[in-house]
Amino acid sequence: MTGRPVPSVLPASLRPSLGPVAVLAALVVVVLGILYAGHSAPGAVDRWIRPPTADSVRAPWHQVALALDFLGEPVGSAMVIAAGVAGCLVLRRPRAAVLVVVGAGVTVGATTVLKHVVGRTIHGPGNLSYPSGHTAFATALAVMAALFATDRLGLGGRAGTSLVLAAGVVAGAIMGWAEVGLGAHYPTDALGGWSTALAVVPATAWLVDRITDRMPGPGRRDHR
Repeated sequence: MTGRPVPSVLPASLRPSLGPVAVLAALVVVVLGILYAGHSAPGAVDRWIRPPTADSVRAPWHQVALALDFLGEPVGSAMVIAAGVAGCLVLRRPRAAVLVVVGAGVTVGATTVLKHVVGRTIHGPGNLSYPSGHTAFATALAVMAALFATDRLGLGGRAGTSLVLAAGVVAGAIMGWAEVGLGAHYPTDALGGWSTALAVVPATAWLVDRITDRMPGPGRRDHR
């Protein structure tokens, strides 16, 4: 028990920028959900980007897409989360470890609920597609890693926000490519999953800070 401040998982420098980003992302999720509620066919944007045909990615990229898809499946995602938690604990950031578990869980839970609410399907009535849980999961992990890096590197608001958004865009684009290429989702499903993560993770990080700050402990939050 050293009494040293506990670093927050949502750096204070990012709150003014990530708050509006989260609100805008939530709005995108809602708008897309309304537009495609109950649909079972690609929209105009989907057809313009890529027609959803099963396994349209050819070798050797097909194996890459399958590997990425595995990381979003239960076994693969559990392995990724476990690795993330272990890394946070090794670096003595237990609060970040909590965010990895809670942030990933809330993000995936949100996409699951939204799928049943929106009711959009692909390749049959039993395949709910909006939003893409795989894309949301990958984006959430990247955003959480960027939040951690922002704190560790002591980045300011503009640099930190740029890092978070860039990480989210890259991770979301890569996983979205895999899911669309494998015919598991429409492009707008991937956009919805990406937006879900951007809406959920900052809010979850803020809640983790708020809750853990009120728990008895050796030190208070570091408000950097």
